[in-house]
Amino acid sequence: MSLTEVLKSGNYQLIDVREPMELEMDGNIEGAQNIPLGEVEDRKEEILSIEKPVVIFCRSGNRSGKALEYLNSQGLKDGYNGGGWADLKATIEANQGTF
Repeated sequence: MSLTEVLKSGNYQLIDVREPMELEMDGNIEGAQNIPLGEVEDRKEEILSIEKPVVIFCRSGNRSGKALEYLNSQGLKDGYNGGGWADLKATIEANQGTF
């Protein structure tokens, strides 16, 4: 399944790997869980236990790519790099009616 198909399904968990300070400065996406990249390894069981597709995002897509690579190596089966938060938010909001 592609990221677009996952977003259309409406059945996913958003994980924001930015630092809390970035959320305060830049904003966030409603419903996203904040797990900063530095905490992903310590909280991997929490993430791996999510029973729906996991869409990981950050500011630009770089940190989310690193988090996804690590989580895939730990057994994550249904993970997606959502890229940068602003683009992902715009995609979700622009398509809310069609998703």
